[in-house]
Amino acid sequence: MLGDRLGSINARPASALVCAALTVGKHAIILATILVYHSTISAKADSCSSIADEIVTDRPDVTNSSIVIPAGSLQIESGVNFSARDRDQVIDGTNTRWRTGIANCLEFLVDTPTYSASVRSPQNSGFSDVAPALKWQISPVPGKVALSAVFGVALPTGTASIAGPGAQPYLQFPWSWELRSGWGLSGMFTEFFRPSDPITRRVTEMTFAIEKRLTERASLFMEYVGDYPEGGSPAELLNSGGLYRLSPNQQLDFHVALGLNHNVPSYIVGVGYSVRFDELFSARRNPSSAPRN
Repeated sequence: MLGDRLGSINARPASALVCAALTVGKHAIILATILVYHSTISAKADSCSSIADEIVTDRPDVTNSSIVIPAGSLQIESGVNFSARDRDQVIDGTNTRWRTGIANCLEFLVDTPTYSASVRSPQNSGFSDVAPALKWQISPVPGKVALSAVFGVALPTGTASIAGPGAQPYLQFPWSWELRSGWGLSGMFTEFFRPSDPITRRVTEMTFAIEKRLTERASLFMEYVGDYPEGGSPAELLNSGGLYRLSPNQQLDFHVALGLNHNVPSYIVGVGYSVRFDELFSARRNPSSAPRN
């Protein structure tokens, strides 16, 4: 959720907003289902990314990549955030995600525990949960809208006051659309489920981002992030930042987020580093693809 990736959120009652969010969520699920069905039929013959492609990450924006990493590769994405809310300041890190390509268009990923340290209130510090997931790139057709489906679960391994109670499964649909002149659009729809939470059983998250590629190695983005908890008021952020590829397999990134209401931190600043290792285990390769130098 937005709270896990960028900062903590407190929910407050607002039934009208919740009803609107749930309505949008239902429509998004129907749309995603249609896209999954259509893309599965039309894209069976197409292949996903290979080691000839440059690194594509799930950070620094909240919107995850719709592209699965190459089969046989391991990608490690990490970062550190500093946030402020009222008089409290929090440092959290490392926000690490391990991604492994286990087959063509299919990857296994896991979010490792992140430690959140409150500068002024040490009693509010602790670890997040371990969260494994499977990601399937449904629509790998080049030049068209790319769509993936992710199913994961946050296991109850962290500090309950930080991560929440019990196991928390989620279903996610990130998408992206490459436009002309280096511009691109992307977004993500996610349903988080909290069966052990007596107050908030479900949280719907929606994101939308605009990206501009400045050079072959550098790009900038602007992103809206909204969490709509069941039985609570929304938490909204405006997130922006950029990335620079040191090489086809290495990336530096940064982001700055501003809270749009009182349910999120006033601001968040973060930096990160990602790296991909190719051909770590046997995988079927595209004969026409060759490693990039």
